[in-house]
Amino acid sequence: MAYVLAIGDRAYSSWSLRGWLAFAKFDIPVTPRLARLYAPEFAALLAADFAPARTVPALRIEEAGGNLVLWDTLAIAETLAERHPERGLWPADPAARCLARSLAAEMHAGFTALRSACPMNLRRCYAGFVPDAAVLADLAQIEALWTAARTRHGGGEPWLFGAYSLADVFFAPVATRIATYGLPAGPAAMAYVEAHLADPAFLAWRAEGLADPVVQQGYDLDLPERPWPGPDQAGAR
Repeated sequence: MAYVLAIGDRAYSSWSLRGWLAFAKFDIPVTPRLARLYAPEFAALLAADFAPARTVPALRIEEAGGNLVLWDTLAIAETLAERHPERGLWPADPAARCLARSLAAEMHAGFTALRSACPMNLRRCYAGFVPDAAVLADLAQIEALWTAARTRHGGGEPWLFGAYSLADVFFAPVATRIATYGLPAGPAAMAYVEAHLADPAFLAWRAEGLADPVVQQGYDLDLPERPWPGPDQAGAR
């Protein structure tokens, strides 16, 4: 059996980051296939090898009995948890697992104001960005969810449920948005953001994104920049 994962540009595709982390953080081997966002090759790759998927991430499972294709990050996450129960993708405790699934589902379906105003951009870190009321409301709800998870099940660890879980996978791009746009967050939330920014799997993903020579149009803002708050990766290759 082999997993092949279609992803978009690492610097910009937040859903691709989630899909990839679901493999990388739980030591599940996968072969990524880059589908360049907004380019003809994007639709061509999906049509050739991941049909009927039209978005990334998309996963092809190659097995002796034939290939399976699935798409959508939540579907991929649940399939991996089902196929690899020994890897602990969800928390073992039933109450924690219920809450973790609820957090992931809310992230999957909501927070549209934050997503629209603050697209993921791992190349930039701005000074002077002013979030509107809708973005602030999204951030308040996100921080409330993080606090609930860490208070009930965090056990003093940096991750939401003690050990890293799929709930952390789903919020990883939110951490990058807080970093890129300098969004307001309390001390506990910022500690959680910093844990994501320093995570070795995320650092590997961002390094490849920074080394990618293609800069997508429409993501950069005309604002002053400041240093990235996580580990320096200026020499990424």
